Amino acid sequence: MKNFDDLLSVWQAQPKPDKLEVDNVLKQVKKGISGLSRKLMWNIVSMAAATAWVFAVLLFFAFKYWTTYAGIFMVLLIMAIYTMVLVRDYRLLNKRDATISPNEYLQSLKEYQRRRANMFGWMYYTYVLLLSAGLCLYMFEVASIFSTSIRFLVYGINVAWLLFITFYLKDRIFKREQEKLNLMIDRLERLQSQFE
Repeated sequence: MKNFDDLLSVWQAQPKPDKLEVDNVLKQVKKGISGLSRKLMWNIVSMAAATAWVFAVLLFFAFKYWTTYAGIFMVLLIMAIYTMVLVRDYRLLNKRDATISPNEYLQSLKEYQRRRANMFGWMYYTYVLLLSAGLCLYMFEVASIFSTSIRFLVYGINVAWLLFITFYLKDRIFKREQEKLNLMIDRLERLQSQFE
């Protein structure tokens, strides 16, 4: 019987999983979501402003080559599509309230995470490729007034900047956003499992 009492005391001494406080978790999740929403809103505003600027360039400047117009249209199209994707993600992130229906909120957060992962995957590379092609077509006329060495320098800086954004900066931004989302989803799942 002594072994049973020892086993019982060891069993009872096991650390219990931490119980999460509902209010604390919901405040942390709302704070994280508001940070992501604010970032998305600034991205939407900046993309809309950049799109308006590119459209103004198209309207108020006359160009000699058709490639310039094709490049501007390409840039406008990809910027408009990207802005619509950002608006869709913003709506998805803000359409549910965590306090009203936590299960639906958790599912919408997972859907947002999946969409962002998809966007930072092949869609991002398509976006950069089309944006680069549009900029190259646009710069064909703009850089034609410079010497050949300056043109190569301008194109080289453009390519280097796009490679830096694509292969270095994108990964860091995506990793940071995914860590925040994983933390919020984990907290909500732990909270959900407490009530089951």
